[in-house]
Amino acid sequence: MAVDPGSIAACRFRYVYIWQRNGDEYWAYLTFVGRNSVAGFRWIGFTWVYFGLDLRFIDQFVCT
Repeated sequence: MAVDPGSIAACRFRYVYIWQRNGDEYWAYLTFVGRNSVAGFRWIGFTWVYFGLDLRFIDQFVCT
């Protein structure tokens, strides 16, 4: 089961906190939301890095 792209589309160009199914959680700034994936910048504790993630790996998310 994947996160619906329509539900996370409102988070594009906003800060979002993501909880992944594997237990990872982090702040991100999404710049792309597609049918199967998202991409943007992920905070790794001291800098932002570009990342991409399949929607199937997202357990929960919340936008600010």
